[in-house]
Amino acid sequence: MIRKDIRALSAYHVPDSSGMIKLDAMENPFVLSGGLQEAWLDTLKQVEINRYPDADMYDLREMIAQREGLDANQVLLGNGSDEIIQMLLLGNEPGTCVTPAPTFVMYNLMSQWVKRSVATVPLNKDFSLDANTFLQVCAREKAVIAFLACPNNPTGNLWSRETVEKIIREFRGLVVIDEAYAPFSEGTYTDLIAPSVMVLRTFSKMGWAGLRLGYVLGDAGVIADLNKIRMPYNINSLTQISARFFLQHNDVFAKQARDICHERSRMMASLMAMDDVEVFPSQANFILLRVKDADAIFVGLKEKNILIKNMHAQGGLLSECLRVTIGLPDENNAFLTALREVLL
Repeated sequence: MIRKDIRALSAYHVPDSSGMIKLDAMENPFVLSGGLQEAWLDTLKQVEINRYPDADMYDLREMIAQREGLDANQVLLGNGSDEIIQMLLLGNEPGTCVTPAPTFVMYNLMSQWVKRSVATVPLNKDFSLDANTFLQVCAREKAVIAFLACPNNPTGNLWSRETVEKIIREFRGLVVIDEAYAPFSEGTYTDLIAPSVMVLRTFSKMGWAGLRLGYVLGDAGVIADLNKIRMPYNINSLTQISARFFLQHNDVFAKQARDICHERSRMMASLMAMDDVEVFPSQANFILLRVKDADAIFVGLKEKNILIKNMHAQGGLLSECLRVTIGLPDENNAFLTALREVLL
């Protein structure tokens, strides 16, 4: 029989976006150019689909390691970063997981799946994180693992380096720094990697969401232990060869990230000029904003075929908040026009 606590949970819901301008899931809006797509499809012809994937994935790990200035044995690959979060929660010593609140919902949800207790630390009103409060909760709850999304989702802000370093220095457990939005951020913490510090990344936000490929960077010994609970052949052959191909064309995706950041600045300026809209700083590929009636505005935008994320139901600091992904210029313009009309 299914566990009672699992039956009591709600499944992660992905809304239908058919026929809509989709600005709800922090995806890269750019499609592959014709030439790049044809070259990619040619590489897929090399895959022997009747054979199991490369289980070690050394070549791919080496390509990623070279990008990060590390060794291949410091890289572990996952079916999206979600699988790696699950591995970290499964493999760590028994004890509490501590996260800020609000933050990425999967830390809490996956902890529940594996019967690990979770303690949350509310952010300040400006979405900053108080290191002393965080550490006090870690000590009180006898925490063994902590997740810090940098930049944070859904707030979009990047906590100060002083805050993160203090937590790393004083926490007596594993700190996982989730840099899912690193392509759009001014800062990274890869230089802080140690046996008790790991940095989580994903390729989803830079344009490869359909491949489902994430990776974690860490101490070689810790990575070796995590590999013991990694499912065999967890990264399929099509994803592996696609990732190697796309990494050879990283300049294309790096430019797209710069273009998204440019659009983010333009969107921020336009939103800040609107009455009754509070806009929060972002170093991600989305913007969080607060309005007077989030539910009504969300519905109004949806009626105009624009899908964003309504955060209001989470309550607390996210009351009356909406999150919009940065799309293509025309998509962003359509959102801004629709929002002005709905706000009237």
